[in-house]
Amino acid sequence: MNLKKIKVLLDSIEVMIREDEMLNSLLIFLGAGLGGIFRYWISNSIYWLVGRQFPYGTLVVNVSGCFLMGLLFVLILERFDGVGPQLRSLLLIGFLGGYTTFSSFSIETLNLFESGAWISAALNVFLSVLLCIVAVWIGVMGARQL
Repeated sequence: MNLKKIKVLLDSIEVMIREDEMLNSLLIFLGAGLGGIFRYWISNSIYWLVGRQFPYGTLVVNVSGCFLMGLLFVLILERFDGVGPQLRSLLLIGFLGGYTTFSSFSIETLNLFESGAWISAALNVFLSVLLCIVAVWIGVMGARQL
């Protein structure tokens, strides 16, 4: 192969990679929009049923999102290996990312536990809860000063 043919080959590979990234980005965008809508519908339905004295709507969304993350993670990445990247982008990253970010936190923490990284998993739980609550508090305090 001469250098000109190698360059053409590399250029065509680059185009395919960019097209694949664009498709995955579009799938994530669509999934996140649908996930956000479902979060809104489900949490508001729960609040309508039981009231807002406790964040039941958010709890139901987070728990159901975590269940779906575990179920779909195994089905997409372990059982149905051939459908992986696009379905992963649409459902795991997009839909569940828009539905609840708690599902991502949960699967990542479980993966740490399963790989034997107990300290990292516990640190992830501790830091995520503590730092997120502190970040919300700082945001609230900052906004109240405006």
